[in-house]
Amino acid sequence: METTIQKTIVFGVFILIGFLLKRKFTSKAETQGLKKIILNLALPATIFIALMGVKIDQNLLTLPFIALLINGLLFWIFPFVLPMVGFKKNTPEYKTLRLLLPSLAPGLSCFPFIAELLGPNYLAKAAMADLGNKVFVLIILYCVAMHLYMKLSNNTNQKQNRKLKSLITTLLSEPVTVLILLAIGLLSFGLSFQNLPNMIQDVLRKLSLLMTPLVMIFIGLSVKIRKDQFIKIVSVLILRTGVVLLISAGIIGLMGITIREEILWLVSFSLSACSFWPYAHITGIGEKEKQEYGSEKTFHNGLAINVLAISFPLSTVMIMGIMLNPSLVGDPYRIILLAIGCIGIGVILTFWVRYQEIKDVAKRTTTIGPKQNIWMTRQASKN
Repeated sequence: METTIQKTIVFGVFILIGFLLKRKFTSKAETQGLKKIILNLALPATIFIALMGVKIDQNLLTLPFIALLINGLLFWIFPFVLPMVGFKKNTPEYKTLRLLLPSLAPGLSCFPFIAELLGPNYLAKAAMADLGNKVFVLIILYCVAMHLYMKLSNNTNQKQNRKLKSLITTLLSEPVTVLILLAIGLLSFGLSFQNLPNMIQDVLRKLSLLMTPLVMIFIGLSVKIRKDQFIKIVSVLILRTGVVLLISAGIIGLMGITIREEILWLVSFSLSACSFWPYAHITGIGEKEKQEYGSEKTFHNGLAINVLAISFPLSTVMIMGIMLNPSLVGDPYRIILLAIGCIGIGVILTFWVRYQEIKDVAKRTTTIGPKQNIWMTRQASKN
């Protein structure tokens, strides 16, 4: 237990270092460069080493479908939840959250904790599950984003098939996917990590050592506290946490999982932050709309950035809390209780946001005329 606390404190120190280094990273390009080093070097090396040390069996091959199930249920549930939180249907904000909330970013949130606290075997399981998540965020959510864009677009000459093929190519050429497939191929021939040349082993090990500190520093750099929409976004993300915990409890109960480590990796994976990939789809469509119409119409780029900025530290806190106190998720019933608590907090925050909105409208009505009063009331109802 003391070792776990020590490792958790170390994670916190790295996050603090990232936060303190914000002033040194003066442009977004510098932060994005750090992210690319993580995703294209450190993370693939770590996952490759983990997979090469694990014997692949049929149970491991079902994990991508578990991730797809989590993605699919979140995608189906949140269209009913978002209007209750205050995001009206078919608005750019609603569509943005519908795309972001079902996505998972385990590489930048749960993988470091699983690698450090549970070991390479469970990291390999999480990596296999992430294959299903990658299919969802890269292909399925891209198709959803294009469908939402086409509903508002008058341009019927879009070459969607070519773009879909391009994204599939991107998926298959991504370093993480390439090394996962390579590891599976080598394992199928009975080879292990020790069979590789010593120089390759050395390079991969040294790249793997970079992952945990870089990810923690990146999270510290990504924290952006903004007053605008902050509580509203936090309430949505806490509700997402509650829903994810309910889904995890259902999977654990149905599969009869009782081993503590098995429960921890599955819950941690499910609690991953929102992914950057839907944000990439949103950005691409936003740029296209700016060229065509002069402004964004389908999605809200600013909201997407805020959600990502808040999602990573919030997810990190949740995962750290569970790893530090594994008894919180010791069985499905405890997970359900924790989920109910999160949903309760989310509902309370939602009511507080609604109360503040009504209070703001009431203040404004005391200083404006009747016609302006009607206009302001309509604007508040839209938000």
